Amino acid sequence: MNTPPSTVATLSATAVQADAAASACWIIAPGRAELLPEHLPPLGDGEARVRTLHSAISRGTEGLVLRGEVPASEYARMRAPFQAGELPGPVKYGYINVGRVEAGPAELLGREVFCLHPHQTLFQVPAHALLPLPPGVPAGRAVLAALLETAINALWDAPPRMGDRVAVVGGGTLGLLVAWLAARVPGCRVEVVDTLSGRSDLAAALGAGFALPDDAAPEADLVVHTSGTAAGLGTALRLAGFEATVLELSWYGSRPVALTLGEAFHARRLVLKSSQVGSVAAPQRARWSHRQRLALALSMLDAPVLDRLITHVSPYAELPRVMNALARMDEAMHGLGTLCHRIDYPPGA
Repeated sequence: MNTPPSTVATLSATAVQADAAASACWIIAPGRAELLPEHLPPLGDGEARVRTLHSAISRGTEGLVLRGEVPASEYARMRAPFQAGELPGPVKYGYINVGRVEAGPAELLGREVFCLHPHQTLFQVPAHALLPLPPGVPAGRAVLAALLETAINALWDAPPRMGDRVAVVGGGTLGLLVAWLAARVPGCRVEVVDTLSGRSDLAAALGAGFALPDDAAPEADLVVHTSGTAAGLGTALRLAGFEATVLELSWYGSRPVALTLGEAFHARRLVLKSSQVGSVAAPQRARWSHRQRLALALSMLDAPVLDRLITHVSPYAELPRVMNALARMDEAMHGLGTLCHRIDYPPGA
């Protein structure tokens, strides 16, 4: 005799309402990450328990947190949704997590979901904090959702128009996602500008051209800067055409950035504009919530070409070593060709 699905869901949810043990990655101090045990209390009303399948490291923001380069003035604004501890540390920080629901509302049981949660083997959050993966989006690719959401928000802040010439300075994961989105606007010609010539094939696969900084085409209608370097921002300003917008997506933390606002900056009447994913871009804010924006990003991850942005994969046990190498900017271990570094979790971890 088959048990009705709703009964199975209820029994499954009830069976794991007890305490549970987990493991999470904590930044103990700048440059030092460790895996530490976590205790999960019984599941509360309206909560779901999720076993992580994959997480990913945001090299930009998490790199700043790892190196202790977040200014004290930004500690509150930089809080991750399910952060534990306080900056600069000890802190449990991160916001790219894909897992499978083991307990909670019946409609979520067994489903693969995305959550803005730190690196942790098993966790529980309010069920409304989970977004089920759409059909056609594999769990391993869904780790790109947070960065794609950032790219979407950026192009809401400074939307490319049909026929525009767009330069994206910085061919990291975020820059390449911005280029991929902009290249889908009819008539747009998009050029990725980076110091690594090996990014040219990937840019082409995403529908964009490629150039080294000295060879990039000038007079762009829109320039998006994502390199995280002062030199890259200087290149972005140089490539902008008359009355063009330079959209700054890099965040430098406590590092000072020298910026040349002489030369042709004023004569060209350039606009230097910031974009940050913490707020929905103003043109969409009246009609879009953070959840809707993240759901849009997930829905767009059905393109297999995006798998090429996941260049490195490591098991969960190696996460502290990977993060500590990132904090040191140790390119011998965390190579110059690294884009998205995914962390895979063992079953039942």
